[in-house]
Amino acid sequence: MELEGVEPSLIMSDFLSKCGGYAVVDGGFATELEHHGQDLKDPLWSAKCLISSPHLVRRVHLDYLDAGANVIITASYQATIQGFEAKGLSTEEAETLIRKSVEIACEARQIYHDRCTKDSWDFLDNGNITRRPVLIAASVGSYGAYLADGSEYSGNYGDSVTLETLKDFHRRRVQILAKSGADLIAFETIPNKLEAQACAELLEEEGIDIPSWFSFTSMDGINVVSGDSISECASIADSCNKVVAVGINCTAPRFIHRLILSIRKVTNKPVVIYPNSGETYDAESKQWVMSNCLHFFLMVFIVVNSDQETELMLSFAEINWGSR
Repeated sequence: MELEGVEPSLIMSDFLSKCGGYAVVDGGFATELEHHGQDLKDPLWSAKCLISSPHLVRRVHLDYLDAGANVIITASYQATIQGFEAKGLSTEEAETLIRKSVEIACEARQIYHDRCTKDSWDFLDNGNITRRPVLIAASVGSYGAYLADGSEYSGNYGDSVTLETLKDFHRRRVQILAKSGADLIAFETIPNKLEAQACAELLEEEGIDIPSWFSFTSMDGINVVSGDSISECASIADSCNKVVAVGINCTAPRFIHRLILSIRKVTNKPVVIYPNSGETYDAESKQWVMSNCLHFFLMVFIVVNSDQETELMLSFAEINWGSR
């Protein structure tokens, strides 16, 4: 999707309009890689495959595009310079892999569009072939994701982690992703207000010229996992002009509707929702543990306004549900 020169605040509304009012986001990336036989019990998690199996990363992107996704999220959630360096890679190699995560997604989008030019997904508009809109969101996992100790699901980073610590941690990766060819940056699984503030300030300080979305995670439908109010966290995202959508990811489906209502009280920006299957993450085994809740079809979407929320939550098609 051609976005160069478009005002960031207009990009999401224009995109959603072209999608018919709402857009389908892809599903669990790591889950699909595991379905293809990958062992992701590694501090790099799905980013490990950027090194060992880039062809599978591309395949998963294509699978989601074939399933109808309008947004595909890159395999960079756990792709940090610090994490790659801990594996023995150089800084240059780490930066190349972060760029590669976007390059692979762009390749998948191009392959998809090339092979379905005459397919039923495309349609004639005044004699011209119109492609289904597809955005590439460059994933930025939280500081806790890099720690690989489950703290992105608790938000407990300790007293030594400050606002400046978090800005310095994210800075170089965000700089790289902003110039990588992605359409937007997806700050995912934000567990506390401090990290939301750090990301918002970083976008302003670095003059990042592509839009972003902030998505938080909750365990009670009221607060983010740290105990900070979801309303206060969403307000931070709302106050940042670089952020064009606010939402929830990696959260049990039963909490989603209540969280949407809370977010809607503090922002008119589109809401992005991509829950998990209701399982609980076990940091020790690095696995998702089955809960007693019901399993549903994956419904991941961006909501334009509050009038559509309930309808959309009940009407989405199945793609896949799992972890990034």
